[in-house]
Amino acid sequence: MIYLNIFLAFFIPNIIGYGGGPAIIPLIEAQVVGHYQWLDTNQFSEILALSNALPSPIATKMAGYIGYQMAGVTGAVVAVFATVAPTLLIMIFALRVLYQYRESPKVILMGQWVLPIVTVLMAVLTYKLMFNGLVSFPVHFVLLFILSALALERFKIHPTFVISAGLTYGAFFINGV
Repeated sequence: MIYLNIFLAFFIPNIIGYGGGPAIIPLIEAQVVGHYQWLDTNQFSEILALSNALPSPIATKMAGYIGYQMAGVTGAVVAVFATVAPTLLIMIFALRVLYQYRESPKVILMGQWVLPIVTVLMAVLTYKLMFNGLVSFPVHFVLLFILSALALERFKIHPTFVISAGLTYGAFFINGV
């Protein structure tokens, strides 16, 4: 029964909430503090503060933590799934509609407009990350850049393995810098 309650506590706010994390947080609070009384207001605000301090979406971090506190690892998995399930359902529905109208001139035009915008946003993000890496860790940045380029272009290693190797390198060698 606890798993069903955890699922509902995070699924309902995410299915009816509109506007992302900040809009969903009061709905989650109403469930976990008001309805189920798993936490008090102070505990919820501490979890919210911690979730804001860490990268990635706020709601998924809160769900994972609260689900873990209520029912261990399985509770965390259920809570995170309940948080992302509404988005997955909406995406599947939206993709079905887009696929149905894929030949429509409006859908084709929309795709043509979205691609350059996403490309520019990714280029700006890449520039910022590269500049930050070069300034913060110049030796590590140059070494990882050269090794990654060789692994990808010369040895044709799959990007997943290159990224994993970079993360491992960072965990062991850059963490203490």
